[in-house]
Amino acid sequence: MTGLFRKKIITAQAPHQALARTLGWPHLVALGVGAIVGTGILTLIGVGADRAGPAVLLSFVVAGAICACAALCYAEMATSIPASGSAYTYSYAVLGEVIAWVVGWSLILEYSLVVSTVAVGWSGYAVGFLKGLRIAVPAALANGPALGGVINLPAVLIIGVVAGLLMLGTRESARINTALVVLKITTLALFVFVALPHFDAANFQPFAPNGYGSTAGAGGAKYGMMGAAAIIFFAFYGFDAISAAAEEAKNPDRDLAIGIVGSMLACTVIYLVVAAVAIGALPVAQFAKSAEPLALILRSVGQGKVATIVAAAAAIALPTVLLAFLYGQSRIFLVMARDGFLPPALARVSARGTPARITALTAVLVAVVAGVMPLAEIAALANAGTLCAFVAVAACVLVRRRQAPDAPRPFRTPLAWLVAPAAILGCLYLFTSLSTTTQLSFFVWNGVGLAIYLLYARPRALIAR
Repeated sequence: MTGLFRKKIITAQAPHQALARTLGWPHLVALGVGAIVGTGILTLIGVGADRAGPAVLLSFVVAGAICACAALCYAEMATSIPASGSAYTYSYAVLGEVIAWVVGWSLILEYSLVVSTVAVGWSGYAVGFLKGLRIAVPAALANGPALGGVINLPAVLIIGVVAGLLMLGTRESARINTALVVLKITTLALFVFVALPHFDAANFQPFAPNGYGSTAGAGGAKYGMMGAAAIIFFAFYGFDAISAAAEEAKNPDRDLAIGIVGSMLACTVIYLVVAAVAIGALPVAQFAKSAEPLALILRSVGQGKVATIVAAAAAIALPTVLLAFLYGQSRIFLVMARDGFLPPALARVSARGTPARITALTAVLVAVVAGVMPLAEIAALANAGTLCAFVAVAACVLVRRRQAPDAPRPFRTPLAWLVAPAAILGCLYLFTSLSTTTQLSFFVWNGVGLAIYLLYARPRALIAR
């Protein structure tokens, strides 16, 4: 049994596996903002408003507060263990191998579903845009088999483009990501500027039509302020992709903390401002069911041209989410290959200092999911995997404070014995606020993962040799 909890000692990588240090803190903040600001604020604000009403503002606050506690824990672990692998690596070094496997397996769930979902969402925008240019994409090439098509080709293509950027070089892809993040923030600022004159405080009443807790509704979905927070949570995570960049940060002791905490603070402010203006501009009931709530709000207040601009800019900038999460997942796979859980050949890096082989493999796997599978309740299931990782990182902070109180910590989580437990309890509560179907799916996924670990991965772990 003790073998299940053997721990990994973090050491410097061999030259053929070392990643190039090319990222400064502005790149890391942009990576975090690029991952965080995306599908969440562009679409999930409608889902959250449908479940909580105007109280979705408090849902953003609650989800943001829990994520802020987790982000502070991530900042300490990322600077004290500056190695790729994010929560998987921290868990392997502090909590033991089997916990690390569960966390890594959960991160694979998170990143795969997010990348696939965003790719399918981008495909919808792209097909609509091309239709406006009188270029019709055949339905068979725009939808997966479950929707009557053969393959969602645009989704596959955008994953290929983003993977190509990552394989070209981390610095080059980071520069493109930064430019698209600026476009995304400018788009949201345009929405606020145009919608704000239509603000009506009466739209905030009744404030919490479904209450402040979490109650079951139709189809097992959870309603109320906390029920919405469990979904809105999807809109905040993404900063964990920054911790995956630890080996590529120029000055990890400083840059990682700035990137993680800075991106979380910036995105929390952005979300609250955009959500408040959206609710004030149009009654919740009128945009709660929309797949493009911000554009719908603009059209409803007579700003159709601006709505088109916002929708187009969102489609152009949405690949930043793909880039950040595909980047993060490829790094998780990279470290698992280094540890022997995947073929070691996948851990080799190219002459440019990027893990080209594992990036290509990751892109193929995600493209298959995006190209042929319908993805229902993806946000909720991806949230379950993320909540698992956040709990593990917060636990790592507490355990390591006990096990190695004098270890170097360039960034120390303030009030760690309050912040880390708050992150753990908050994440566990949000997990209970997810639908029963989502919870069961998460446990089934990890049951399959543990079987793979015991039968295949554990005997091949380098630590066992």
